[in-house]
Amino acid sequence: MRNMRSRSAPHVPGMALMFSSFGQFAFRFRWLVLLATGLFVVFALVWGSGVFGVLTTGGLAPETAEVSRANDLLDEHFGHRPGDPDVVAVFDDESGRRRVDDPEFAGPVQDALSALPSSQVMSVVSYWTPGLTPEQRAKLVSPDRHATYAVLTLHGEDESARMEVYGEIQHLIKAGDGIATYLGGGLTSMFELQREATANLATAQAISLPILLVLLVLFYRGLVAALIPVALGMFVIVGSLVMLRLLTLFTDISIFALEIVVLIGLGLAVDYGLFIVSRFREELERDAGDVKAAVIATTATAGRTVAISGLTVISGLSALFLFPQPISHSFAFGGISVVLLNIVAAVLVLPAVLAILGRRVNAGRIPLPRFGRTGRGPAEGGWAWLARVVGRRPAVSLLLGVLALLVAAAPLLELRPGLTNHRYLPTDSHSQVVARYTGSEFPQHGPAGMALDVAVRGSVDREGLETYLARLGDLPGAAAARVHLTDPALTWIKVDYRGEADDPGPLQLVRDIRATQPPAGATVLVGGYGGAAISLDNSAATLAALPGALGFIAVVTLILLALAFRSVWVPIKAVLCAFLSLAASLGIVVWAFQQGGLAGLLDFQVVGTTDLWTLGLIVTIAFGLVTDYEMFLVSRIREAYLATGDNRRAVAVGLQQTGSIITRAAILMIVVLATMGLAAGSLFLITFGIGMTLSVVIDATIVRSVIVPAAMQLLGTANWWAPRPLAWLSDRLGLSEGAGTPSRADAQAGVQPRASKSLAVRASEERS
Repeated sequence: MRNMRSRSAPHVPGMALMFSSFGQFAFRFRWLVLLATGLFVVFALVWGSGVFGVLTTGGLAPETAEVSRANDLLDEHFGHRPGDPDVVAVFDDESGRRRVDDPEFAGPVQDALSALPSSQVMSVVSYWTPGLTPEQRAKLVSPDRHATYAVLTLHGEDESARMEVYGEIQHLIKAGDGIATYLGGGLTSMFELQREATANLATAQAISLPILLVLLVLFYRGLVAALIPVALGMFVIVGSLVMLRLLTLFTDISIFALEIVVLIGLGLAVDYGLFIVSRFREELERDAGDVKAAVIATTATAGRTVAISGLTVISGLSALFLFPQPISHSFAFGGISVVLLNIVAAVLVLPAVLAILGRRVNAGRIPLPRFGRTGRGPAEGGWAWLARVVGRRPAVSLLLGVLALLVAAAPLLELRPGLTNHRYLPTDSHSQVVARYTGSEFPQHGPAGMALDVAVRGSVDREGLETYLARLGDLPGAAAARVHLTDPALTWIKVDYRGEADDPGPLQLVRDIRATQPPAGATVLVGGYGGAAISLDNSAATLAALPGALGFIAVVTLILLALAFRSVWVPIKAVLCAFLSLAASLGIVVWAFQQGGLAGLLDFQVVGTTDLWTLGLIVTIAFGLVTDYEMFLVSRIREAYLATGDNRRAVAVGLQQTGSIITRAAILMIVVLATMGLAAGSLFLITFGIGMTLSVVIDATIVRSVIVPAAMQLLGTANWWAPRPLAWLSDRLGLSEGAGTPSRADAQAGVQPRASKSLAVRASEERS
């Protein structure tokens, strides 16, 4: 037998011993850890649940973009004034019997509008508002005169304050008496998106948790073992509320981060629970029921791999700080805090629970049929057979796998950047209904029409201003240009246009206005809430930040994996596979949602564009998840290679030992992510949930089953080549599970580790 230990697994202190110490601590103070966990849960339920009242709704636009600077300038200079549209209320006698001139129509509508509290509603502009010109009045009524709309301006220092006011008064804006009332506008669209996010969080959890429990019972064939990952997931859900509320004390956290952060935390918790419990049962069986030894060995092996995997997820989330939108930073802070909570739960709380349960972890056995032969060696079984099939023609297998991913990624070539707005809501939502009314039922360019806000800073004479207005009005796509407000220091111009915010015409109009010569001595900024300017600037800012974010993820992941695997080529292969896998996922997302490939199945309105920021969010979060499974697979391959020195056999052993458990973990993660997508009402959450699901499916099938084994077969022993400085640093840190895992006797005694002793030992013994 070739002995690889003396050559490949030198004396390793550091992290290996640290995680053994975590296991010893969890076993020795198991009841204290459990008590502290219980107190934390109580605190989370009492204090953490208050997070819903302190989350923000803004942060979608980059703070340094021209659109944000224009909006801030106009708001600070002119303030929020009567007539600025916060809410558009449409009133329609859908029976077609009454018209706006009839007292039976006008009475109920006017009663509803006049009853609104003046302390919350600054102004109401309607068909019956005194002082309107006939032209202004005509823009507020439909051609058949069966429908009209009113524009409401709300009190509040900022958008968040006005949205809170809207939530308090929306139920008051109802005409009744058979007159249908619909509420829309930019503020209401954001409110509905927010409401969809919070409602979907509860729905997704109610659906996913029972499914997860049933699947875990099938996987473990026991009730107690199945309950542990679900309980860990519920602990992380509750704990994440505390983490998010703590963050709100220091920074703004978007309410849109809540659902994604909580459900990603749930998915990781169930996955990590599956890995830890499975390894504990394996160690318990191997060591004749020695609970202490099993807890320490589990924490030193699977616990350490979970921690390193969590760091790869954190590296992806950290890239969100490089995006300019404040909402990205909300996702980064929230996601990182929840992953850290997962790591602590996996290496301290869960080992303490397992120490208390001991052999009772196998209690509640359910007699379910077993598939496949038992008593197989580590290199026997379906997954090992697949590795050998791929290994016979590794170049062909690798080529076919890569081609499949490239075909899936092809729709990315037709990507059209866009903006998340009212069109991402369900088609029957009030915001969608009002948008259809104002776009087709009412005269264009009324107070609820689409317009760009142009801030002309500086003193401009009347002639110069008239000339500039004429130039703007003559631009292609501009319906009219008019002065909204003016004083000696600043002029607010509105440029009306038709179409959606991310249609080519309005986007080009923004570019044309910015390229138009401003009046002499003045500077111009183009803005507007929820319009073409924010769509253009948001997409441009995301696109500019994306290379740096991807580069950051790649570099950090390369460093982590190089130290973890004591290798140069394995990390490079892992990063390339991750990017290729994600490109395939995003390609399918573009086909499914932008091009409408899944519109019939998922019942959503085809927008025709894709929000680049949503794709960036999918990439940064999914990168850590797909690398996560790579960690568990390659860790076992390396462990087997250190024991045998046979790369081909190590690949087969690693895939066989991890194939079933990683597939099960992927299924559990898919349940969490797909439930979020399928239960969602907004297209943003549907896109994110399905996009994340696709990334896990592709990685768990084509990448892990074909591309990774084929690439590692082709690389051979070069998989584990490392220059001396890297090898020395990896050995000192003891990051890799395959090197430096302490034996159980050494771990309990606090002796520094020598070599891996679990799968490596068994593989070595069988080989000899």
